[in-house]
Amino acid sequence: MKYVTSAGGVVFHGRRVLILKKMNGDWVLPKGKVEPKESPENAAAREVSEETGITAQVLGYLDETGYRFRNIWSQQELIIKRVHWYAMIAMTTEIIPLEEEGFIDGKFVDISEIDNFLRYSDEREMVRKGKAVLGLEESIEKD
Repeated sequence: MKYVTSAGGVVFHGRRVLILKKMNGDWVLPKGKVEPKESPENAAAREVSEETGITAQVLGYLDETGYRFRNIWSQQELIIKRVHWYAMIAMTTEIIPLEEEGFIDGKFVDISEIDNFLRYSDEREMVRKGKAVLGLEESIEKD
């Protein structure tokens, strides 16, 4: 069994959220491994930048999620991943998906449509928590 810690961002630009499309067609939030001696917050900002080309300001911690999966190369090895999520504001908007990590597209999607894109329920929940942090809940419900 192997334990991995990752960090990611729910990156907002106005009422839109940054998402990435993987080669398998899944739309996901940007995240990646926390390096040794790196804080999860710094890792989240770095991973957003590396995977998307977007510079983002971290606003605050949202929550932690976790899941288990089998190593793609060795189905015998179970990996337990913990992900720390942060609410962020995009400082730039030109998206350059990191092809080396298997991303083929990226875009900002309106908050009202995010559930139609994100595959994983834990990521949809982080977007909901991010909306609350930014105070976007009321403005969305009034539209």
